[in-house]
Amino acid sequence: MRIVIALGGNALLRRGERPDADVQLAHLAAVAPALARIAADHEVAIVHGNGPQVGLLALESVSDTTLSRPYPLSDLVAETQGVIGYWIQQALSNAGLGRRVVTLVTQTVVDAEDPGFQKPSKYVGTGYPEDEARQLADRLDWTVREDVGGWRRVVPSPLPRRIVELDAAELLLQNDLTVILAGGGGVPVTSGPAGLRGVEAVVDKDFSAAMIATELRADRLMMLTDVPAVYVDYGTPAERPLRHITASDLATLTFPAGSMGPKVEAARRFVDTTHARASIGSLDEAPAVLEGSAGTQITA
Repeated sequence: MRIVIALGGNALLRRGERPDADVQLAHLAAVAPALARIAADHEVAIVHGNGPQVGLLALESVSDTTLSRPYPLSDLVAETQGVIGYWIQQALSNAGLGRRVVTLVTQTVVDAEDPGFQKPSKYVGTGYPEDEARQLADRLDWTVREDVGGWRRVVPSPLPRRIVELDAAELLLQNDLTVILAGGGGVPVTSGPAGLRGVEAVVDKDFSAAMIATELRADRLMMLTDVPAVYVDYGTPAERPLRHITASDLATLTFPAGSMGPKVEAARRFVDTTHARASIGSLDEAPAVLEGSAGTQITA
């Protein structure tokens, strides 16, 4: 099968953990054998999140007094593509994957008039107590919003329109390589008379993964994160996991826009368009999620 796997940034750095490299490498080392087994048996393209990581780089850039201005988010997304891609490449190799693995620095074209630029919604960085978050927002001209585990920065998240390097990914997959691409949803760029230009935004990696899976004619879209399934009534005494559901039934339910909402909507779009299966589940249970015995399985 050809499988597109979307790894959540929070799957590499769990809520409340210090954003140290060793912490994230330990998580990858623990799950890499399972991912390597999947990649050994199938054509695999991996799209990873970068919310905690790009938020950390943004804070470092803003705090660096040697800079005349902070680096734009588009540049920081490219940086995270390099470092997280390198971590995944190395982890898969150390776990015994015999196939070659390559990371593509990937650009994602967005519409300059996308309404997402007017309504920041994508969480980046770690959580803060409310008072500290509001102080950072005042000092750094951030928009902050409450999330699970604290208050976090939110930034514009326009929808992806085109993956610039997708043809290269197709060629690599055809030649038996495992491909890591569109990290963080891809470097957000607009296209104009002067060519491509980076913009101050973060593209949702789940929507990019769904687009990539559709364009690459994938047999399965897997979204692996830090929760075991999609839950209804999450955080209440009535919460329960969804194990098997159709895309049409899923469309009748509502999920938080800042967390599970994009995953559910991206999975639904993929299934509606391709009639292939999408799965959402825990990174720790990746093989079972692929087999259908864990996670949430979404079908046409």
